[in-house]
Amino acid sequence: MKSTMLREVAISIGMVIAILSGLWAYTGSWPPLVVVESNSMIHSEQGQVGSIDAGDLVLVKSPGRTDQIVTYVESMQEGNQYSGHQSHGMPGDVIIYQKNGGTDTPVIHRAILKAVRNETGGWDVPGTDIRAVEEISLIIDYPCYPHGGSLRIDRWVPAHEGYLTTGDNEKSNGCRLDQLRATDRNASDQYIRSQGLKDQDGNPVLAVKDEWVIGVASTEIPWLGSIKLLTTGAWPAVPNQSWTKLSMVIGVILVAPVIVDAIRGRSKESGKQYGDKHQGEDE
Repeated sequence: MKSTMLREVAISIGMVIAILSGLWAYTGSWPPLVVVESNSMIHSEQGQVGSIDAGDLVLVKSPGRTDQIVTYVESMQEGNQYSGHQSHGMPGDVIIYQKNGGTDTPVIHRAILKAVRNETGGWDVPGTDIRAVEEISLIIDYPCYPHGGSLRIDRWVPAHEGYLTTGDNEKSNGCRLDQLRATDRNASDQYIRSQGLKDQDGNPVLAVKDEWVIGVASTEIPWLGSIKLLTTGAWPAVPNQSWTKLSMVIGVILVAPVIVDAIRGRSKESGKQYGDKHQGEDE
């Protein structure tokens, strides 16, 4: 019996290693999965499959495994080669990045646009008509609250090339970006520090450099990460329906072996009765 138990444990460990190795080979990043801890990306307060909710697991594909990080404005521009590109329920890619290149908990948010240096000076914004400008001003048709779908970039002067990002939750994020200075040129430093997204040292988050991008959000595995959030204290962010669906999944996992064993037992019993019957006939 002891050898049987050891064999089952070895098989289980081998399966876990095989799955993680396969995910690493597919994503090119380690760890290949992240657990979403906040509701900044939800599309519905009840949660939904297809968007990124707190408690979801998300595969993280290495930037080197993607041809291009497609921004929201590139996806929205008609005639663009990336026009119509969608990821997790909205245009553009969702990226996972380190705030200002730090080592604290990464952020998983959508790439709205990218400021790129023009060879002749100034800044370009791929996916728009903006070329070689000293300040970037732009109104984006983006679903946000309370301004009815107008995300405004206000005379933003980038400190360096990089992405402007925000979460999909239009109510909690409002019509503003992680890089709050880009949406309000006249905001005071005190306001930016108190209201905007900050890094581990308390500094406002700047445009996301390419080297700060850990990966691009790939396949979503709903609900399963909620178990981890029970141990971190972040569980209140998980939508109620996610707990319900997770309970159903766990119930199926627990009940399935019982059903399989019952079916096997009936099959063996039927086979035994069939054998006894024919043995009696032979005698």
